[in-house]
Amino acid sequence: MSKKIKIISLLCAVLPLFSCGSQTTVHSHKEQKIVTLSWWGNDARNEYTIQAVAEFEKLHPDIKVKCSYSEWSGYESRSRVQMMSNTESDVMQINFAWLSEYSPDGTGYYDLEKLSDIIDLTNYSDDMLEYGRKNGVLNAIPIAMNAETIYLNKTMLNEYGLDIPHTWDDLFDCAKVLSKDGIYLLSGPSKSVWLYAITYAEQLSGKKFMDGDKFNFTEKELETMIEFYHRLVDENVMPQVEYFRKIDIDNKLYAGTVAWVSDAVNYLGTLCDSGENVIAAEYTSFPNIESGTGWYAKPATMYAVSKNTECPDEAALLLDFLCNSRETAELQGVEKGIPLSKSAREHLDKIGMLSGIQYEASQIMENNPYMSKMNPLMENAKIIDGYIEACNEVIFDKAKSKEAAEMLYEQILEIIENL
Repeated sequence: MSKKIKIISLLCAVLPLFSCGSQTTVHSHKEQKIVTLSWWGNDARNEYTIQAVAEFEKLHPDIKVKCSYSEWSGYESRSRVQMMSNTESDVMQINFAWLSEYSPDGTGYYDLEKLSDIIDLTNYSDDMLEYGRKNGVLNAIPIAMNAETIYLNKTMLNEYGLDIPHTWDDLFDCAKVLSKDGIYLLSGPSKSVWLYAITYAEQLSGKKFMDGDKFNFTEKELETMIEFYHRLVDENVMPQVEYFRKIDIDNKLYAGTVAWVSDAVNYLGTLCDSGENVIAAEYTSFPNIESGTGWYAKPATMYAVSKNTECPDEAALLLDFLCNSRETAELQGVEKGIPLSKSAREHLDKIGMLSGIQYEASQIMENNPYMSKMNPLMENAKIIDGYIEACNEVIFDKAKSKEAAEMLYEQILEIIENL
């Protein structure tokens, strides 16, 4: 082998690859930036996001995107470790509550306004962007808004001669009829039921769960919430949250469910496709209280850029593409909710994709003037687990509702103190 060939071979062997830096190829002599992207979701979300990334790479051949994704529980725990060790992805799908948890002073994520020459922030109103600010710093872009919603199988209710329930009393009246055939009117996971109980207690007491950033409920309101859940279970309005199974919506063992706007298709898509008339109902309330009072909205999910990124411009290009481009909008549809981006929403409207149960639910949410902005404390997993545990103490006759409420109150105060 000649000396010239040996030198070329040696150079090829030692050419470096840089993560979120650059990689150089002998053939093109062109630097390629590597950007990492992470998200959570089901198979459908994974598929369309990967397709969107492929479209982005076609438009930006000098950028390579490395993807990381999983279901929510694994994503949350892994992201927690990565953010603590400063190894998180350059572009991340994040939960609204993470802003308070990981960026209370606004320094936990990149300031996106420093990238406003790349990210088209004019697609969002100031009110929408406010959800992504901490301490005045724009940490994240909300993709869509979310709220717990009542979904009902109107076909089933019609078969039993029942009208759509609007008030709390209506729930129990319907349950008296449906439970004779082993059918629950409603169902839902623990967080949904917890927020539903907050709504009931707020409407009954006239007090807000939070007063600004201060926990505002007393033992009395918590006792109301515990007794409400106990009654829902005892009078067969819904099963205990531990026994909730999404498939039983399809099996018609539940005539409805409490779920997020963003979960509408995931929970009810099969029923809708089978021809059942599934509707997003108005928010439950007392007769003398406006529907929507005590109900809360928040961003369904958000995108942020790592404060540690070494390629902020490339990360900004990717974030803008995921939020604002026609390509992503068309692939994503309304799976993450109705997009807040003006350009994305206009494109979906133009091609006739703003329809279906999720769109109906989002319209009820967006057109309701009585909803409040959710405080991240309301989604604290330890508090929700404590509430369900307190309810079970009462259900299984291990404690009176007053005792359980007092224990829950002290537990919440301790959790808040340690945040």
